[in-house]
Amino acid sequence: MASEVLLDGSVVTRCRRRVHLDNDPEMVDVPRAPADPGSEQRIADAAEYRREVARRLGRSLDGWTEISREDSAEEREAATLAAMRDGLDYISGARLPRDVHGGREGEVELLVRSGTGYVPVLVVRHKVADPGKGARTSPITEPTPEAAGYDPRRKARSQARDLLRLAHAVRLLQACGMRPAGRLWGGSIGSDAEVVVWHDLEKPTWSGGRSVLGEYDERFSDRLAVARAAAEGREALAQPSRVLECKGCPWWPVCEPQLRSSRDVSLVVRGEDAVRLRRHGVHRVDELAALTVADLRTPPLSPKRLTEAVLLARAWLRGLSLVRRVPEVGIPRGDVEVDVDMESYADSGAYLWGTLVSYPGRDEPGMRRQDGDPAALLGTEPGYRGFVTWDPLPSDDEARSFAEFWGWFTSLRRAAHEHGLTFRAYCYNELAENRWMLSSAERFAGKPGIPSVEEVRRFVESREWVDVFAVVRDQFLCPHGKGLKVIAPNAGFTWRDAEAGGENSMRWYRDAVGFRGGRPDPAQRDRLLEYNEDDVRATLAIRRWMSSEAVLEIPHTGDI
Repeated sequence: MASEVLLDGSVVTRCRRRVHLDNDPEMVDVPRAPADPGSEQRIADAAEYRREVARRLGRSLDGWTEISREDSAEEREAATLAAMRDGLDYISGARLPRDVHGGREGEVELLVRSGTGYVPVLVVRHKVADPGKGARTSPITEPTPEAAGYDPRRKARSQARDLLRLAHAVRLLQACGMRPAGRLWGGSIGSDAEVVVWHDLEKPTWSGGRSVLGEYDERFSDRLAVARAAAEGREALAQPSRVLECKGCPWWPVCEPQLRSSRDVSLVVRGEDAVRLRRHGVHRVDELAALTVADLRTPPLSPKRLTEAVLLARAWLRGLSLVRRVPEVGIPRGDVEVDVDMESYADSGAYLWGTLVSYPGRDEPGMRRQDGDPAALLGTEPGYRGFVTWDPLPSDDEARSFAEFWGWFTSLRRAAHEHGLTFRAYCYNELAENRWMLSSAERFAGKPGIPSVEEVRRFVESREWVDVFAVVRDQFLCPHGKGLKVIAPNAGFTWRDAEAGGENSMRWYRDAVGFRGGRPDPAQRDRLLEYNEDDVRATLAIRRWMSSEAVLEIPHTGDI
């Protein structure tokens, strides 16, 4: 029966093929990829954070009730409905009555009484606002839309997943007769747990002039049709296509062989580009590789994007990991060079600033030689230095480690200038380092050694700060991605730890600091420092390789 399909709010941001496989009865016993430990840890952290916020609010708010998460789904739904009918002001851990006709089920961290109904409030472990103005907020001690007003210090973050979850909860409230009269609002409490940010779900803020509810309704209707077709054994409404979600999807072992067997075009181009190519009759990588862009009267993509897609397809067919876009590869170099890599723990802070000092004129063939030893001139030997705090984040000791990093870094930069030496600092994808340098300067303003935001901004906008990722992106085509772990092996670099990676480092960090009252593990601290050191050595290896003749062994686009 179609009515037996019940979907939660996550489906509207989920791959359509995954929705099909989740609801196909023939897939019940098919092996899936194991859950990613990093993802499981983030889920556990988020659940603990929700419990912390609930405990805090429960102590300060009257009319508070908690729905036990230990009960069955049916018992929780009945308890939630009873609490709403009793008119309780705040219902934590709510599971809303399922909407069998609409195909919906779901839960929400908090229901808040508003007029004659209830509004949903999410509790999430990420930021829901940025510095600015214009958000509609209420104090966390008054988590109601009636207490909300204009916030001169915050602007709301448009987190699509959160907004669509709120819309799902509103539709469930509507189905059971518990939506309030008037405008439909939803709230979110973020990682700072200071305010509730309120969102008008009927305002046309989505692309195309749609409201959040309008966007949700369109997406949910589509996913429900996909799920019901799968459940009833009808022709599938969604076929495999590689998207970003595939990386952590449990169904990837099912989809990947199908995509490779059919040599699907999404193996080379993803998202809407793959959809447009299929509409144009280009379904296989081979078909894409054979295109002559100049001969197409109505190309499915812009000429530039299509030309790149064709080259990526040809490289993929030849098994190439890189193709040069330019005849000669180059990257800005200096007399004094510092590779920088930051390690953070989710949105809680940056606990490690790793640096690697090198003097290419001293130990790299073909580089300009300096009179005298630059290390002696500057009083800084080449090698790795890590500036770290092992206090569990968030912690004020983060300010101390960042100040030590910034003080050492700027002193070396200043000394290079004073001795007439050129200075360059490097990272791999500046978005992360820039974010934490700027936010650290802002959050810890006034503490010893903390630079001003303007000082940091001047540096990150200068020519002395080089994003190696951007240089790679501009000078190479990368059929298998542009990540550091993908590019560095081309330069002959390997990590000492076979499990090195951002997801695993989150788990190591928890053990290293003794998260949640555990005993700190010195071995995991050493492991994190080694991992960080290898990351900066990887960027150095890429830079040296790009400055050498060896890089010319990579085929040029004209060769494929």
